[in-house]
Amino acid sequence: MESRFRPLARGPAPCYLPAMQTCDAIILGAGASGLFCALTAARRGLAVALVDNSPRPARKLRISGGGKGNFTNLSVEPGNYLCANPHFVKSALARLTPWDVIDFFTAHGVTYEERDHGRLFSMEGAPRLAGILAEQCGRLGAAFHLGRPIEAVEGPGPFRVRAGGVALESARLVIALGGPSWPQAGGTDLAYSLARRFGLAVTPTRPGLVGLALPKKRLAMCRDLAGNSLPATVSCGNARFTDALLFTHTGLSGPAVLQISSRWREGRPVVIDFLPSAPLAELVEANRSSNILFRNLLGRVLPKRLPGHLLPEGVLQTPVSQLSAEQIAEAAEAVHGFAVTPSGTEGPARAEVTVGGVDTDGISSKTFEAKDVPGLHVIGEALDVTGDLGGYNLHWAFASGAACGENL
Repeated sequence: MESRFRPLARGPAPCYLPAMQTCDAIILGAGASGLFCALTAARRGLAVALVDNSPRPARKLRISGGGKGNFTNLSVEPGNYLCANPHFVKSALARLTPWDVIDFFTAHGVTYEERDHGRLFSMEGAPRLAGILAEQCGRLGAAFHLGRPIEAVEGPGPFRVRAGGVALESARLVIALGGPSWPQAGGTDLAYSLARRFGLAVTPTRPGLVGLALPKKRLAMCRDLAGNSLPATVSCGNARFTDALLFTHTGLSGPAVLQISSRWREGRPVVIDFLPSAPLAELVEANRSSNILFRNLLGRVLPKRLPGHLLPEGVLQTPVSQLSAEQIAEAAEAVHGFAVTPSGTEGPARAEVTVGGVDTDGISSKTFEAKDVPGLHVIGEALDVTGDLGGYNLHWAFASGAACGENL
């Protein structure tokens, strides 16, 4: 396709400066949101330039979910997102439904399967999803400037970007740089720095969808049980999630813990129900006439080493038929209401997302344009919008990118 990018007619440029190119929109970040924004805008005939420090587009998408490609969820709702303004996400989510995302990828040869909790996975894996987005952008004429660190951003009226020997100018600039989670995949806080430079507020940020570290007094339990997984309900305040829990050498992980980590704040306790499927008292009552040791009964429904970290040895060595009502109540509290205050999280390097970001009060929920900076748009994870585990964050990237691309 013939390029629609036009060198500015300003006479010969000094030899030490690259020739300035003008286009309809500059998108900083070639991740999931930036690519979806670019292809949506390019479909409308706009000349779009994508700028990214990484030599490959959608680097984070390619390895998300272990590369398995959980690209959306059948039950995407505003309630699946954390945002200081819970109404902000409604418009974009209404305009790009899970079935719109499914239709887009299946039209390009993707097959998928539904797993637990409505999670949809590409059978071809995450790298193929990234490849389709990049291929479609290229076919629609979007220009890629990859492997080019962003050196300077000026504007508005117009915006000018210098990145790795390229100089671009446009009336529209889209910040799609994500957050600092997964720095090994290119995550930085550049989006926040640029937003502040243009006068936008940034809410406090913290790691989300990340493992929780436990205090020293609980490390023996963690190390003894490391690698063991079981269904559990994990609660923090009014938030609660039932899913798999995984013990690690430093604390807790697994889907249930990753979910609660986005709601957890330093100093707050987390409560775990290790047996959410049935009350422990019912299990005891069903075996009331048995002389089986309580430890062995619990070993049928819990990892065998877990009871020893929850209850006194004397209780565990008691035959079920001889357990007192007080002992049963003590055991039920330990199994269903295990409370612990994490010492912290595993940090941004292990976090799948960043909670917080560019304050949505300053952004239009329809166009994603900054209310006080004409032509400046912010999309994706750079915003103060964080989805639950299970395809919600990728869906937000697509939805916010599409809404922005339609309104550039």
